Amino acid sequence: MQIILIENIMKLGKIGDQVEVKNGFARNYLLRQGKALRASKENIDFVSKKKVELNKKNDDAKNQFNEIASKIINKVLKFNKESKENGELYGSIKPKEVSSAFKTMLKVEINPSQIDLRQEITQIGKYKINVNLHAEVTASVNLHVDKIDSI
Repeated sequence: MQIILIENIMKLGKIGDQVEVKNGFARNYLLRQGKALRASKENIDFVSKKKVELNKKNDDAKNQFNEIASKIINKVLKFNKESKENGELYGSIKPKEVSSAFKTMLKVEINPSQIDLRQEITQIGKYKINVNLHAEVTASVNLHVDKIDSI
């Protein structure tokens, strides 16, 4: 399906770009989230007229996310979890849990969908994760997973 982007999207394009995507991705995500419009003559004219306004809105959002990135970049989130003798956790750490840790430890709202774990966290240790705040703004954060001390 041909669409016109009205928001910068990582690995897809910039505002005003016409791109070809799969129908399901367009209908279920891009169009539903308001990130794109169907490619038609009217929509192409609309986006070309509104491009300056859309770019300004995008720059404002980017600046806002840069502030958040400066607060969280290279910070350490510590998790104390129950584990087996070999250091394997009884349950893995999921993006939702990391998101709530951002809220409680760093006082920052991060959606679970913005967290890129790269791998499942099922062992005690230190991990580096990426947080995709915006198409052009990412921050890396360190996770330290320790065993709960027994009494």
